[in-house]
Amino acid sequence: MTYSTIKYSEDGPVGTLTLNRPDDGNMFTPEMCHEIRDCINEVRLETRTRVLVITGAGEKFFCIGGRKEGLEDTHLYAGVLPTLEMYEAIDRLQKPVIASVNGYAVGGGNVLQVVCDMTIAKESAVFRQVGPMMGSFDAGYGTWYLEDLVGKKKAKEMWYCNPKISAREALEIGLVNRVVPDDQLAEKTREFALEVADRGAFALASIKAAFNARHGGVSGLGRISHDLLLRQYLDTEESEELGKAFAERRSPDPSKFGR
Repeated sequence: MTYSTIKYSEDGPVGTLTLNRPDDGNMFTPEMCHEIRDCINEVRLETRTRVLVITGAGEKFFCIGGRKEGLEDTHLYAGVLPTLEMYEAIDRLQKPVIASVNGYAVGGGNVLQVVCDMTIAKESAVFRQVGPMMGSFDAGYGTWYLEDLVGKKKAKEMWYCNPKISAREALEIGLVNRVVPDDQLAEKTREFALEVADRGAFALASIKAAFNARHGGVSGLGRISHDLLLRQYLDTEESEELGKAFAERRSPDPSKFGR
């Protein structure tokens, strides 16, 4: 697929999605959110890559969030903000997603890296939630997931007081996984991604589904059940025997169960 607000490339088992609006802080637009969602959904359907990296173009901004755009001007329920579809796509992706934060991660940009499975950041990166000081808020992914990372008190401070958080502080409070020198971010991000890619793809997908089940409720548990059914149970002798017995209108042979 071709995109106008993002770039996507693959290098071995690692796919890289780059937010490509550096002159505007890599700020979300409805088009960008839809392109990110569509790109991630394409990655779901291929087996070439095993890890997805999300980063920003340029040297200054990872992403500084976005504005309320993309919905019909009506009081009727006209859909969801495009950002939600983007976050949901990251959760649904069965592959680990690593945020490579190359600058300011502000507002929805910080929520984006929070939603990713892991984060590596350069030393000069800055993290901040600014919603209440600019007439906005995120009462879903930006709060629940943040609380999981840094604890309720610290998450509330980030939302109520809107402090700027350095990369080193972010590492200390558990907001990110790794911090590296600015000029080594690309190199260290690839090393990080390859380290993850060496693990079992199915095992990683199952672990990610288990983590997401806590917030995803029935959809999260359904993801685990679907994968176990599709990848394991349907290939068992038990499943085959039950299917044949049903088709042949006979009682199944229980000696083949659990084998």
